[in-house]
Amino acid sequence: MEAKPSLLDAIREAVRGPGWAPGRRAPGGGMPSLEGATGWLNSPPLTTDGLRGRVVAVDFWTYTCINWLRTVPYVRAWDEAYRDAGLVVLGVHTPEFPFEQDADNVRRAIQDRQITYPVAVDNSYAIWTAFTNMYWPALYVVDATGNIRFHHFGEGAYEESERVIRQLLAEAGTGDPLPEPVTVDARGIEAAADWADLRSAENYLGAERTESFASPERATTGAPRRYTAPSRLASDQWALAGEWTVQPDAVLLHEAGGRITCRFSARDVHLVMTPPAGGNPVLCGVRLDGQAPGADHGDDVVDDGTGTVTEPRLYQLVRQRGPVTERTFEITFLDPGVRAFAFTFG
Repeated sequence: MEAKPSLLDAIREAVRGPGWAPGRRAPGGGMPSLEGATGWLNSPPLTTDGLRGRVVAVDFWTYTCINWLRTVPYVRAWDEAYRDAGLVVLGVHTPEFPFEQDADNVRRAIQDRQITYPVAVDNSYAIWTAFTNMYWPALYVVDATGNIRFHHFGEGAYEESERVIRQLLAEAGTGDPLPEPVTVDARGIEAAADWADLRSAENYLGAERTESFASPERATTGAPRRYTAPSRLASDQWALAGEWTVQPDAVLLHEAGGRITCRFSARDVHLVMTPPAGGNPVLCGVRLDGQAPGADHGDDVVDDGTGTVTEPRLYQLVRQRGPVTERTFEITFLDPGVRAFAFTFG
């Protein structure tokens, strides 16, 4: 189930894209029920009452969200550092895209991110709604009496969040000294964005929420159509080339050789993609300003720009090592059947 459009419109405006400042709301109130979870990973089912006496850090996430991916090193480090002192880190996976409802996909993401703390699968948005949450990621810190004492929405505020965790553990603790504050060395997809040079905002490719589509052919939703890419793109425009179907939440390629291009200004380029329904891998090639990316390749392609779409997830396709300037990104697919959902940048 995709999140409700009204919620996602608010999320897109409030959470993702350059210039967004993380929001908070006043702490207070009891921790809501977890009974609406549709499944549990890394743990048997947990209950709000059963967590009384423990400090709980509730982390709302969806596994293709780049904003969440960049917070994971901190959440993971808090779990490792403070678990024995009485902290329970609880992940709540509330899916954005339909394929994120698949428990096997979530399990794979948990393994990839080396998450060992409990994860509630929230496919019906029951826990999300109980918390009146609106953001990926969102952190709620609950004291040992069951009261929410702190909220943070989005990336950042890591030192402040850890101070609150330490304070609440000290209030509830056994008197044993706490470990030193964590030190995090985030790398790869988990590394912080280059905020100083980030000028391009996230853009969905499906018809319901896309912006700045530049192919001269009018997008036809729900039917195959041949598209062409213009010779030049303005800032943040994107285009299709080849035979594609524009779907409500994605674009679906019908023939080998199809391309997606965009004009961007950021260090990193990511694209959320899925292989064909049968799971066959899709070979692809990335170009920057018409050339192989070389040292500016992302984790999911090599120097000459080649890569493979093997599973439904976010792919890092560009990480520039030098000065960041406005450039043209192009990805060509050598096999049909790929779906592309959203560009994000870093």
